[in-house]
Amino acid sequence: MKIVIGSRGSALALWQANWVRDRLAAAGHEVEIRVIRTSGDRMPQVPLEDSGVKGLFIKEIEEALAEGAIDLAVHSLKDMPGAQPPGLTLAAVPAREDARDALVSREGATFAELPPGARLGTSSIRRQSQLRHLRPDVAMVPMRGNVGTRLRKLEEGQCDALVLAAAGLIRLGFESKIRQYFSADQLCPAVGQGALAIETRQGDEPVLCAVEPLDDPVAHRAVRAERALLRHLGGGCAVPIAAYAEPIGDGLSLMGVVASPDGSRVVRAETTGSASDPESLGLSVAEELLRLGTRAILEAV
Repeated sequence: MKIVIGSRGSALALWQANWVRDRLAAAGHEVEIRVIRTSGDRMPQVPLEDSGVKGLFIKEIEEALAEGAIDLAVHSLKDMPGAQPPGLTLAAVPAREDARDALVSREGATFAELPPGARLGTSSIRRQSQLRHLRPDVAMVPMRGNVGTRLRKLEEGQCDALVLAAAGLIRLGFESKIRQYFSADQLCPAVGQGALAIETRQGDEPVLCAVEPLDDPVAHRAVRAERALLRHLGGGCAVPIAAYAEPIGDGLSLMGVVASPDGSRVVRAETTGSASDPESLGLSVAEELLRLGTRAILEAV
């Protein structure tokens, strides 16, 4: 069976698409990767929160999937909004890479060692809000672009340090550049960070059967809990919502964080629930965050 994969054209997106292609090809399928330019690729200088586009890095790929121009899409799961378009399904989530955020610095300093006024490069409101809470004296510098572009900007002196997803650095062979990993308690990751999403059309049984062996149930349950929290809070890339789930014994622990953009307030909730019902766990933590007063933060943003 021939399978056409839709992907963005960045180095990281193609690494991910090729990872899926290699495994499908090893199972005997003929596989082609089709590069699709997304709204996020067309607006590299526009702040994510100002784009006005939902699913900035996946919209056109999902449209191609719904229209039948491709058979499956491979995304960074953190780029997916909480809800999918009708007719599409998250068919598989492979084993998750390191979900943490990581610091890369020009002079080799850790986050604590950065001098007052140091310029920290990130365009993520989620990262900015939590990092401002930890260190209000550090200046945030908007930093769009793929991993290679941001590392080049760091070397050029456009900032003193970068905060990036550890998974992307590891997958592209830049792990040696990581100076520090942030724990989830310090900087809670984005929903789905470190995980790949293999998205297909509902009811496309041949493709669903082909990708089923790539699914990791542990990773899939964790991101289901995180995404349920995101859906209930109604967040997107313009809202500083974070969530991280991990297996604890036979259960699943979920941490959720909502932070004000200026870092003045960070609200956390965490609980453990049944791994067999991740959505209920996500709903429970989201309700606790709302009970703790996060609605005002979300409405203000």
